[in-house]
Amino acid sequence: MLSYPATAADWRQRARSRLPRFLFDYVDGGAGDEATLAANVQDFAALRLRQRVLVDVAQVDTRCRLVGQDCALPLALAPIGLAGMMARRGEAQAARAAAAAGVPFTLSTVGICPLAEVATAAGRAPWFQLYMLRDRGAVQALLQQAWDAGSRTLVFTVDLPTTGLRHRDTRNGLAHGGTRAALLRAGQVLARPGWVARVALGGKPLTFGNLTRQVPDGRNLNAFKAWVDAQFDASVTWADIAWLRGQWKGRLLIKGVLDVQDARAAVDSGADGIVVSNHGGRQLDGAPSTARALQAIAQDLGAQTELLVDGGIRSGVDMFKALALGAHGVLIGRPWVWALAGGGEAGVRQLLATWQRELAVTMMLTGATRVADIGRQHLEDYKQIDI
Repeated sequence: MLSYPATAADWRQRARSRLPRFLFDYVDGGAGDEATLAANVQDFAALRLRQRVLVDVAQVDTRCRLVGQDCALPLALAPIGLAGMMARRGEAQAARAAAAAGVPFTLSTVGICPLAEVATAAGRAPWFQLYMLRDRGAVQALLQQAWDAGSRTLVFTVDLPTTGLRHRDTRNGLAHGGTRAALLRAGQVLARPGWVARVALGGKPLTFGNLTRQVPDGRNLNAFKAWVDAQFDASVTWADIAWLRGQWKGRLLIKGVLDVQDARAAVDSGADGIVVSNHGGRQLDGAPSTARALQAIAQDLGAQTELLVDGGIRSGVDMFKALALGAHGVLIGRPWVWALAGGGEAGVRQLLATWQRELAVTMMLTGATRVADIGRQHLEDYKQIDI
């Protein structure tokens, strides 16, 4: 039993011991054989840093400005569906931790806690993540909800015309309805009585808080899946992004871009920034890692738009490497959910504090005193990096 989790891997181990298997695997797993999921982590790990000495690093500053917001470090918590199932009122706890750490929190459309609850808990509005739905009236209603709650940054996910084939979900009975799947999940729940007390009973209502108008019976997993299958729109094109840009008065980030051509189209559509992401390896297995995609997009468009990267970041050192490749900031998903499941709000605070220290130490040992100074010159053989 870990007495003091120090790393994301430690929090992952603790989350695994506390969550029903289907919930842990929902967060932890990827598509197909999970090759892209693994590559996200491996390609950041493969990058080598240039250690520098006898540089004045007495005053290292991890602060930055991210998507128009002052932040204590170049990081935001990524949107995670069902995060409120990982801990009691999970999104509210995580948003409080993010606010205390001085970084943004992004609420998923399919989160458990509604926008108003998260904004009240954190004392400030979150960024809001959205998918394009067939019912454009529902999209407009969600945008108005977000605006009324105070959200001014919209993270629009574009890499989900259909859900990837996530075999762990199939094995655990999460990908299908029916009595057999329900019994399988029930057995996994009963194996975690602590989770039942903390979350299933103590965290009610376990409904999709932002979708109560669209999915009235949010407690019914089969009803929710039927709604998702009916509403997720596979016909969306860049013309729809232009429509969205006309609907949303705040900042717009397009999340799920891996290709340079698509990145250019995102800029042309009026987006304020791009999140280089393969959905954490949960969509197309065999897609490039985020580190590889970031390199190409940053070289082509880094000076034209704000670039964030999501996927494979597991430490403050990885955060530094992402900035060195050309990102302006990172989004993290699994690590904050592992910490949330393992230790609630305090766990997320601890994780973020550790990562800030890791970033500061990495900056000192590479001779960088400001986030804005981090670049490809801090990577070994930076003129030709082959991940």
